[in-house]
Amino acid sequence: MSEQSTIKPVRKAVFPVAGLGTRFLPATKVMPKEMLPINDKPLIQHVFEEAREAGIEEFIFVTGRYKEMLEEHFDFQPELEQTLEARGKDDMLKKVRDSEMPAGSLFLTRQPRPLGLGHAIWCAKKLVGDEPFAVLLPDVLIQGPQGCLKQMMDIYNETGGNILAVEDVPLQETSKYGIVDTGGDTSKSAAIKGLVEKPKPEEAPSTMAAVGRYILQPEVFEHLAAFETGAGGEIQLTDAMAKLIGKQSFQSLTFEGKSYDCGSRLGFIEANIAFGMRDAGIGNAVKEIVKKYATEL
Repeated sequence: MSEQSTIKPVRKAVFPVAGLGTRFLPATKVMPKEMLPINDKPLIQHVFEEAREAGIEEFIFVTGRYKEMLEEHFDFQPELEQTLEARGKDDMLKKVRDSEMPAGSLFLTRQPRPLGLGHAIWCAKKLVGDEPFAVLLPDVLIQGPQGCLKQMMDIYNETGGNILAVEDVPLQETSKYGIVDTGGDTSKSAAIKGLVEKPKPEEAPSTMAAVGRYILQPEVFEHLAAFETGAGGEIQLTDAMAKLIGKQSFQSLTFEGKSYDCGSRLGFIEANIAFGMRDAGIGNAVKEIVKKYATEL
């Protein structure tokens, strides 16, 4: 049997959406932060579309309290569609239909307490089962010529194993990310020799940061189940992955594109500007507005 035939397809994706969004209060008092809009789509829809483009068939949301709006957003809205159709708003009707998930493809599980990203992923264990899966952090949007997860899938379908999307960050910012150690290999796709969660700049093995897109093998759940706490007193996904290095293939992918940390107010504003400037309908006008304020201030 060839190695290619033993690579299991990635059909499922996990979206950790249980966070409170405290950085955006009071906007997030009743609205999940994942529903905050970037241009004309909420954060979660941008990430859903990226996963759908990559061939994901099942979408697993790890939610918390007061997150019902997320589920409703992807549901069939007959009254809205009928109204748009009657008014001849075909362009709007297409946008609404594009935001619907196919029946039987959305799955929900709860993270009852905020114990960290690793714990959130562990909460999806029974829904993932014994399959490789993707993880997409909705706080991170990636804009590029092709979806980041699709780029990762192209590598995975050739090599299998675990794949982390990475991006070069300033040395002084390594304490904000999980940092990969590739032994100095700067190739687009490099073997990962180690992982460190939020290291101090002087202790960082590189400046290549994992930016919220992962393809993982199900064995990671075995280490997450230990509930060991790491940086910040939380159960870290990075720590569980680090224990599998040397036992499984781990690769980094320096993707084509740029990431935006929409979990911060500045990153959220930057993403809105960037996506707005590339919008075919309003892009030129947004550029003029940016120029206007840049010269006035």
